[in-house]
Amino acid sequence: MKLRIDAMTCGGCARSVTATIKGIDPNAAVDIDVASKLVNVQTAADEQKILDALAADGFPAVNA
Repeated sequence: MKLRIDAMTCGGCARSVTATIKGIDPNAAVDIDVASKLVNVQTAADEQKILDALAADGFPAVNA
């Protein structure tokens, strides 16, 4: 899945986003481009579960 997270503005944000996703699926592959605010996630986890967790952590995401 490809997500856009406008609230992600720095490397610390990127680490938090990665930690949130890996908290749901430790085997997820997470590729982040902070400059474009895009996150590419390869996961077997439910997409809505990841979106909900990101929003709860202050990083609301939309499909890119």
